[in-house]
Amino acid sequence: MDDSAAGIIAGGVLMVTMAVALAIVAVGIAGLWKVFTKAGQPGWAVLVPFYNVLIVLRIVGRPDIWLLLCLIPGVNVVIQIILCVDLAKSFGKDTLFAIGLILLPVVFFPILGFGDARYLGPAVAPATSAASAA
Repeated sequence: MDDSAAGIIAGGVLMVTMAVALAIVAVGIAGLWKVFTKAGQPGWAVLVPFYNVLIVLRIVGRPDIWLLLCLIPGVNVVIQIILCVDLAKSFGKDTLFAIGLILLPVVFFPILGFGDARYLGPAVAPATSAASAA
């Protein structure tokens, strides 16, 4: 096999790999888009960096300030895990489903979005001040 044949094969492998990666990204975006619309949020928000995290925070009932925590390396991983658990609860799913959202988001977000799960409201009740509770 000469260099030109190897180059053609490598180019073909690259094209197939890119097509598969693009399909995976498209499925993930479509699934999260549907999750957003089920929760009464704009689906297009999934395409806007940082804003999409803010929307997830609002869907699950976490404070907007958590967006800043997502910028801290290490802390962001913990926050994303918490958000996946809260998101599963917001749609009436259990901890096992939340683990699926964490480990296989490209599979579980479309299941959540296109499946029969309904948005039940924020998993976390908004905090109230002691003065307003009295």
